[in-house]
Amino acid sequence: MTIHIGAEPGQIAETVLMPGDPMRARWAAERFLENPVCVNQVRGMLGYTGTWRGHRVTIHGSGMGMPSLSIYANELIRDYGAKTLIRIGSAGAMQPHVRIRDIVLAQTASTLSTPSRGIFREIGFAPCADFGLLRAAHDAGLGQGARVHVGGIYSSDVFYDERPDLNEIMMRHGILAVEMEAAELYILAARHKVRALAVLTISDHLLTHEALPAAEREQSFGEMIEIALAAAFG
Repeated sequence: MTIHIGAEPGQIAETVLMPGDPMRARWAAERFLENPVCVNQVRGMLGYTGTWRGHRVTIHGSGMGMPSLSIYANELIRDYGAKTLIRIGSAGAMQPHVRIRDIVLAQTASTLSTPSRGIFREIGFAPCADFGLLRAAHDAGLGQGARVHVGGIYSSDVFYDERPDLNEIMMRHGILAVEMEAAELYILAARHKVRALAVLTISDHLLTHEALPAAEREQSFGEMIEIALAAAFG
């Protein structure tokens, strides 16, 4: 048991899927895991452990933004022994060829700042995904007939952005999508020598201004969860 996670020792699996929304964690656990058990509800941040095809899996919310994810990822790794952490979340498309409901696998994650910025000081550390997970997720996505894109994403540290020029720069340099958590997850994975990947579903588009309603964001992302699970155990 930690400050933010109420699970007992042994209740967290070595493989953890991390949606931002705790309600999405509950939905995913009930839909994809066998015999899911709620192992955390401190501050409303839900976590469930069950099995998928015989493999133990925890699905645990991370909250919104890198500071929140950093808290949960640190405790999951350091206190509960998590070895594989896969973010499953929504993202905004930044390129014309990336469409609503497409899957983006984040090979790298650029960012303006993260909670780890103070460690690197003047160095622009380049956080990236675990290649084995990335390759397995790509193969799984193609096998399911999904529209899958692999490349760089932008992890923003704000939601209501007052710097539209940053988005323009990201688009100019081929960044596929924007979200708010992956860069810090990748940095923590590198620091603690564990595996990490972000599997993202496009929920809105910065160029066309299309967007999925809130209910679909929570409950229509089954494809990326199947890809994440297949990648973790492939």
